[in-house]
Amino acid sequence: MKKLFTITMVLLAYTVSAQNTTFGTQAGFISATNDADTISAQNITFGVKAGLNFVPNGARGLGGRSSFHIGATAEIEISDSFSIQPELLYSKQGFNADDDVKGRLGNINLPVIAKFYVVKDFSLELGPQISFLAHANSDNDGESTNIKDYLKSTNFGLNLGVGYKLDSGLNFGLRYLRGIRRTYGFKQNLLQLSVGYNF
Repeated sequence: MKKLFTITMVLLAYTVSAQNTTFGTQAGFISATNDADTISAQNITFGVKAGLNFVPNGARGLGGRSSFHIGATAEIEISDSFSIQPELLYSKQGFNADDDVKGRLGNINLPVIAKFYVVKDFSLELGPQISFLAHANSDNDGESTNIKDYLKSTNFGLNLGVGYKLDSGLNFGLRYLRGIRRTYGFKQNLLQLSVGYNF
């Protein structure tokens, strides 16, 4: 899993670095290829998205705690069948230790998603993610305790999913996030269902 994560990061970094970009007044950039006589315009589409996080039960008797995510996206079109989509998301999730102890976590997630359009408007998605812990509290019998200092401040994951977008700008996504690093005793995985809109 770590090798796959590393390979994905290298490929995405190479793809982005290969684009010589110049931003202008339009929502797009100019990409210069190896052929000095060939210049292709690449589109950038900005959007917003929100949805639900479904967290399965974890190890050590901890139950998953489902919540929501919300944020912004920017889809960079490389070709008709391939694009890269960096995202900035706020995501809430956590765990249930028992009926009285609940962990509530808020993360800032930065996924970079490669989107492969296998047919028109339908994409397969793959990409790494880094997460920064924004806040963490444990609720025990009505009392809340800050537990952020006891948890790792950063986490890494790998996303795999599918997406579908309409001509109106409305889009839908289903994504599975596989945690690579143990954040609080186990690697938390989650399933994300989202609805977005591209401007």
